[in-house]
Amino acid sequence: MSEKTQVYEEKMEKSLKNLQNELQSIRAGRANPHVLDKVTVDYYGSPTALNQVANVSVPEARIIQIAPWEPKMVKAIVKAIQMSDLGLNPMEDGKVIRLMFPELTEDRRKELVKDVKKKGEDAKVACRNIRRDGNDACKKMKKQDGISEDEIADIEDELGKLTDKYIKKIEAAVEEKSKEIMTV
Repeated sequence: MSEKTQVYEEKMEKSLKNLQNELQSIRAGRANPHVLDKVTVDYYGSPTALNQVANVSVPEARIIQIAPWEPKMVKAIVKAIQMSDLGLNPMEDGKVIRLMFPELTEDRRKELVKDVKKKGEDAKVACRNIRRDGNDACKKMKKQDGISEDEIADIEDELGKLTDKYIKKIEAAVEEKSKEIMTV
């Protein structure tokens, strides 16, 4: 890997990581504490990540339990979860909040798989755009720095291989998440 393509590999890696983070937040019927990663709570006037103000655990396959470190945070956490787009209804007993994950219907599973595939396509497009930007930068270098045709061809070939590598990784991540969603 040449240093000329290093920057583009880092960008593709960021696209892959972004996709993986998005896929983690999709709930697949099983309780996964990562669905709460984007939920922020009003903690003394400043938005704070939920896992910074409470202990999040999974005592059973379909239940997430949230135990705030300060009992007065229960109401704020319930409100934050209700305001999020998770579609979960928190139940609280004054000390602990429980989130029940209902069994997903077949239609809902198919809908989620479709959403996962769309996110995967978006990530692939991002990688292809990064490759295009790299190829454009090569052409500019040729004009400005007088780099040879062979060097340009080598860099473009490297970018193509990089893109193929990351598209395979993206497809694997999408396939894995789709299987997880469709598993009853």
